[in-house]
Amino acid sequence: MRTVMYAPIAGRPMQSPDHEVQDIDQPSLIVESHKRSKAYGIDRNDVPDFSPQSQVRLSQGLDENKFLIQHAVPVMETLHGQIANTHNMVLLTASNGLVLHSLGDMDFLEKAMQVALVPGVNWSEKSKGTNAIGTALKEELPVTIHGSEHFMNANQFLTCSCAPVYDPYGQVIGALDVTGDQRNFHQHTMALVRMSVQMMENHMFADIFPTAVRIHFHTRSEFLGTLVEGIVVFSHEGRFLSANRSAQFQLGMSFNALKCHTFSSLFDIPISRLHELRGNALTKPRQFCLHNGVSVWCRIKMKPLSLWSDGQAMDSASSSQGKTLEAPYPAGTALPESSLAQTRKLHLSTLHYLNTGDPQVAAVIHKLSMVRGRDIPIMILGETGTGKDLLAQAIHGDSNRAGHPFVSVNCASIPETLIESELFGYEEGAFTGAKKKGAIGKIRQASGGTLFLDEIGDMPRHLQARLLRVLQDRKISPLGAGKEVEVDVAVICATNKNLKEMIVQGEFREDLYYRLNGLVVRLPALRHRTDFEVVMQKILKSFCESGTHIGISADVMKLFHTHQWPGNFRQLHNLLRTAVVMVGCEGVIQRSHLPDDFLEEHALQAAAHNPATPAEDAPPNAPGSTDGQRLQDVALVAMTKMLQHHKGNVSAAAKALGVSRNTVYRRKEQLPPDVWN
Repeated sequence: MRTVMYAPIAGRPMQSPDHEVQDIDQPSLIVESHKRSKAYGIDRNDVPDFSPQSQVRLSQGLDENKFLIQHAVPVMETLHGQIANTHNMVLLTASNGLVLHSLGDMDFLEKAMQVALVPGVNWSEKSKGTNAIGTALKEELPVTIHGSEHFMNANQFLTCSCAPVYDPYGQVIGALDVTGDQRNFHQHTMALVRMSVQMMENHMFADIFPTAVRIHFHTRSEFLGTLVEGIVVFSHEGRFLSANRSAQFQLGMSFNALKCHTFSSLFDIPISRLHELRGNALTKPRQFCLHNGVSVWCRIKMKPLSLWSDGQAMDSASSSQGKTLEAPYPAGTALPESSLAQTRKLHLSTLHYLNTGDPQVAAVIHKLSMVRGRDIPIMILGETGTGKDLLAQAIHGDSNRAGHPFVSVNCASIPETLIESELFGYEEGAFTGAKKKGAIGKIRQASGGTLFLDEIGDMPRHLQARLLRVLQDRKISPLGAGKEVEVDVAVICATNKNLKEMIVQGEFREDLYYRLNGLVVRLPALRHRTDFEVVMQKILKSFCESGTHIGISADVMKLFHTHQWPGNFRQLHNLLRTAVVMVGCEGVIQRSHLPDDFLEEHALQAAAHNPATPAEDAPPNAPGSTDGQRLQDVALVAMTKMLQHHKGNVSAAAKALGVSRNTVYRRKEQLPPDVWN
C-alpha cells in the first residue's frame, strides 16, 4: 500500500491516508525524488552516513528551533501515546532535515539505532535519498514512503509518514514523522501525523499574535475550538496577517493569495463592526458570510483597543447586527433551523419559486413534482454555479420531510482526512483533536430529513463503499463506535462531473451510481436560459428593501445578454451585489459600476467571435467556438488571433482586445511562439 498526501496549502488535490493507489508502480512524486537522489550522486547500495552532526551543530539547531520544539514536544508525546507498542518512532526535524527530537518504542529502538533515527542526524534527500522526511520537506507536502520506495536499500525495511510543519507566516519550519517497520505499517498513521501537525500549527497562533484580531471559524459551530477550525488573523485595522491551513482550505485561497485581502474583503463586513462588539457581551458564536457566500460560525478573540479598558481578551461571537444570510444561498451551505425558517418565509424553499419561465427549468420542475414525497433518490447535474444547491433545498421544502433537517455536505470542500468523520460522526477519543463528547455526523444529523451530497463526484472511493452500505441498510457506524445506528434520510446528490466516465476510469462505483440516480435532472447553464432578466430582477430585489428599484442601462443589459457567464448564477449574483453597493438602491447600473476583471473577461470573449476572423464553419469547441469552452481557452484564442492580426504588436493587440499589455504578457508561455514574430 502506498500513500501520497497533498496539502491544501499547496493548492493541489489530496488523497486520504487510507486511499490505496492501484495500477501505478511508481507515483510521479516518487519517480521525481529518485531522479533527484541519483543527481545528488547517491547510489542505492551505498551505506548511509548515519554519523550525527557535531554537538555544536546540534545545539545550534536546537537553539534556532526553540519555538518549533516548544509547541511540538507536547503534541509528540500525545501522538506517541496513541501509537505505543506499534514498533514506531516519532521524530521532529528542522526544515533542513536535521532530527531535533525523537520518541520511540523500546522494542524498536535497536533497529532505529541501525539507521540513526536519533537527534543530530540529517535525513534530507541530499543526505539519504528518497525518504519521507527529506521528500516531504523538498516537496512541502505530506508524504508516506513505504518499503522499497526508499531510494537506498539500507532504508527499505522502513515505512515513514511525514508532514511538513508551517509557521504562522506560511513558511516550512520543520517536519513531523512517524517511522516504523514496514511489516507493521498502518494505513491511518498519516492521518494521525497530519492532525498532530495541525494541532501544533494552531497552538502557534496564540503565541505569535497575542494582541491581534483572531477569527476562529467553521461551517459547523460544534467544530469551533477543535483542531479542524479555521483561524485567520488580522491587525486591528483589518490588515491580513496570517491564516492556518484549515482557514486557507475553507477560504479557497493560498497564504500568498490571502495577503492581498483584508477582513472586510473576506468576511464582507467592516472591521469596525468587531470593535463595536465589546459592549455586547456575546457568548455564543454567530454567523458571518464569507466573501464566496458560504455561511460560517465565528468566534472572535481580540484585545480591546481602548487604553481605559480592563485589559481582558475578548472572546465573543459576531454581532447580531452583523450581515445576515442573503438569498440565493451559495452551494454547499448547510442552513441552521433559523435560516430554514427564514428561507420558507421568503418562499425560497418551493419549486414554484424557481420556475421563472425557462422551458428547460419548467420541465425539470415538472419531473420533480411527479415524484414528490416518494423518497426517490435524485441526482442533479449541471455546471458549477447553476443553482443545484438551491434546487435541492426547494425539493426538500416541497417534501413531507420539510419540517425536518436539510443537511448539506460539499464533498469537494472537506479535506479527505476529515470527510469520514464529517459524514459518519465519531465517538469520544476516536482521533486526536476530536471533541470530548464526539459528534453525530452529517448523516445522523439529517435523519428524518434530507441529506444533500453536493459534488458527489469528489467523494473518495473508499467512502463510496461506506455510503452505499448506509443507503442499502439505513444504518451507520460512527468512528470509534462498536454499534450501528439506524438512520432515515432522503438523498439528493449533485455533480458537475461525468460520473459514467468516472465509472469507466474506476474513479466512481457503478453500484453507488445506480443507487443514487433514481431520477436524474439537468439544470441548464445561465447562457442557455431564456428567463435571464426575470432571474436578474429577483436577485436585485433580494439586495434592497421592498419598494426600491435598481435600473440597468441598455449598454449593460446588452453586455449581460452577450456574456457567456462561465461562473453562471454565482458569478451573476456576486457581480450584481457589487454593482448595487456602488450605485445604491435607487440608481442605475452603468458599465462604470462593473468590476474590471468582468469587463476584461467579456472583451476576450467578444474578441474570440470577431467577424474579422470568422468561425462559422468551426465545429463545436473548436477555436472560435466558446460554448462549453473554458474561459482560459477562449482568452487564448482571442489573444492568438489579435497578435497574428497585428503581426506580434502587443500594444496594438491589447488595445484591440480592450485589455492591458500585462494581461497579454502574462499568457506569453501559453501562446504559440509564431504569434510574436
